[in-house]
Amino acid sequence: MKKIVVTGAAGFIGCNLARELNALGYTDLILVDSFGNEAKEKNLAGVSFSEKVERENFHEWLNENGHEVAFVFHLGARTDTTEFNFRVLDSLNLSYSKTIWETCTVKQIPLLYASSAATYGAGEHGFSDNHELIKNLKPLNPYGLSKQLFDLFVLEQKNTPPFWCGLKFFNVYGPYEFHKGRMASVVLHAYKQIRETGKVKLFKSHRPDFKDGEQLRDFIYVADIVAICLWFFTHAVSAPSAIYNAGTGKARTFNHLATAIFNAMQLPVSIEYTDIPADIRDKYQYYTQADTAKLHAAGYEQKFTSLEEGVQKYVDFMLRN
Repeated sequence: MKKIVVTGAAGFIGCNLARELNALGYTDLILVDSFGNEAKEKNLAGVSFSEKVERENFHEWLNENGHEVAFVFHLGARTDTTEFNFRVLDSLNLSYSKTIWETCTVKQIPLLYASSAATYGAGEHGFSDNHELIKNLKPLNPYGLSKQLFDLFVLEQKNTPPFWCGLKFFNVYGPYEFHKGRMASVVLHAYKQIRETGKVKLFKSHRPDFKDGEQLRDFIYVADIVAICLWFFTHAVSAPSAIYNAGTGKARTFNHLATAIFNAMQLPVSIEYTDIPADIRDKYQYYTQADTAKLHAAGYEQKFTSLEEGVQKYVDFMLRN
């Protein structure tokens, strides 16, 4: 059996994917990350793998060992939406991903990479993953722009890996995101607030067409993201190479989310509303909802976890840990 590479392996989605690969019997994993962060290292407790490769050494490793690799899951990136130094994002997200693409093309290794719903910006062009529409998108922050520029790079390439897939992750939540700090999901932040104060703070609306807490997101449980990744892994021979949305296709409000968390914790609902911080106010998405038609047309038929079910599973996990 050839090796499977997971970049960003100590991160939130990467470690969940590695665990599920183990559960399916895949243990010859090459885990790529910037190791040394104790909180992230805990994410890999119990994961079986054959080698860890430091992020800065991975290009050389893949160039030398590509003939032994069956598939690359490229999930590693700087995911901080408040990072405004584009040099950092260009280095870690754009240029780094281009080099992986080029090596996978030369070595003919199937590649799945993480894009983001942040590419959709304010949603003025909708949330369709139609390739013809991608060039029109206007991300609201440098992180989204770095993902958008790589998507555009991919669509321009005549030479490609034997199979490739870009997944635009929507609002992912679930276990093993404790290390993410400010960038962790609202579920984790809300859970902590409720345990400490008995109430949760949500952002006010600064637009007349949305009430406080009624901003909408396509929240997707991390197990569903992993299931999509693994579906493309097992269907790489038959699935069309393309950029796909990875969301549930059903937007829910932050009020719905908060209520689900209180219910999962068996506590009365208590919500306060606070101003959106000035530094992100003009870059804040009020609505996201994945158009999943292309994903389903490719053959993906698994049912998505409901918001209430996913929140209950995540809260149960946090209560145990």
